[in-house]
Amino acid sequence: MLYDKNQDPKQDEDSGSGDSFSFLKETIKPKTISREKIFMQLLRVAIYGVIIGMFACCSFYALKPWAEEVFREDPQKVTIPEDAEESDLSETQTQEEVKPSETIDAPVLDSDSYQVMMESLFATAEEARKGIVSVHVKSGSSDQASEWMGTNKSEAGVTGVIAADNGQELLIFTDSSICQGTDSWEVVFADGSCCPATFKVVDQNRKIAVLSIVRSSIPEETWGKIRVAELGNSNIIAQGDPMIAIGNLYGYDNGLGYGVVSSTASMLTFSDGDCRVISTDIPIEKNGSGVLVNQEGAIIGIIRQGTAKGASEDGISVTANALAVSDMKSVMELMLNGEKVPYAGIYGVTVTAAAAQEQELPEGLYVTAIDADSPAMAAGIQNGDIIQAIDGKPISGFAAYEKAMLECRTGTEIKIDGQRRGAAGYVDIQFTLTVGSWE
Repeated sequence: MLYDKNQDPKQDEDSGSGDSFSFLKETIKPKTISREKIFMQLLRVAIYGVIIGMFACCSFYALKPWAEEVFREDPQKVTIPEDAEESDLSETQTQEEVKPSETIDAPVLDSDSYQVMMESLFATAEEARKGIVSVHVKSGSSDQASEWMGTNKSEAGVTGVIAADNGQELLIFTDSSICQGTDSWEVVFADGSCCPATFKVVDQNRKIAVLSIVRSSIPEETWGKIRVAELGNSNIIAQGDPMIAIGNLYGYDNGLGYGVVSSTASMLTFSDGDCRVISTDIPIEKNGSGVLVNQEGAIIGIIRQGTAKGASEDGISVTANALAVSDMKSVMELMLNGEKVPYAGIYGVTVTAAAAQEQELPEGLYVTAIDADSPAMAAGIQNGDIIQAIDGKPISGFAAYEKAMLECRTGTEIKIDGQRRGAAGYVDIQFTLTVGSWE
């Protein structure tokens, strides 16, 4: 502060005692930020963002399998509707109004017509192949697996069907022979892609099994080339119907054959049930496996190893015989939901009302044989017994018995009412049977 020598000192004292003073005032101006500095800051932020993003992505992919395993929802229940019997369809058709037929000129068939027909069948087969796979045993997984591959003399394994998708897994229905002595499988889809499969459940009584493939292990590009197979109604198949056979028919994957149904009269009987056999004139190898497909592309039969009769050791010498898929749907539904198939070990024949009157037998299921060491043997059931009820449900024959058994659950006890011949004729008898499973 400057001092004025002409100023009165007293006045200066008075001014010093006042409330107002003079101070130096300073203004701070911000530094100018150059464009280069702004660019470097943005670049630094971008680099940090990329690093954090990469770390987050790596963490996501590393933790994704664990998270899916821990937090996944329960699998959806698989349901397979039962098909109508041929007799039911006939009754429905007779009730419909029958219109008089019109005279239609028969089409002229030539070589071009045959070519069009074969192209149509091949297009149907190609679409059906999307639901069919090949199941292989991983080589070197076990000594028994190597023995299986040597016995079957086929590098292609067996044919499998994509039977269901429960939201977590694709479920593969296949021949149980592929499960012997190994726990390591590989499934080849129609587009050639491969995925590991794990064991789900097996029924050695009917010699069928279900394997599963985790959905997340299937490549994205494969999803557009596969689908769950359509299961048709084998109850309406008749002699002479055209058939397409697909699968490991000749010792390699994706074999293809055409033919017709030669017979539907045969039955394959096993413990606690039976199944119709669809016979064709399509030649296959002795150990060939596959499926039969109708003209709509639906699977109507499972060509299972051991079903074909009269096989020899010389390659293609038998024809394709298949288990009718309609007779297998109840069992398939149980297995696709991870449930064991109930097993008692009983073989039998139906005693109809006419047979009962003629042979003087009670109506029901006449027991013809019992498996050794089976639940039926443990319960005391013998050859010649006649089963008439299971847990109070009437049993009119073998078909009713099989249906009642499939409604049971393994490990539970059931009451079987029947009759046994004694010195004075048939007497009532009751058994307590613990339902088992044949794995």
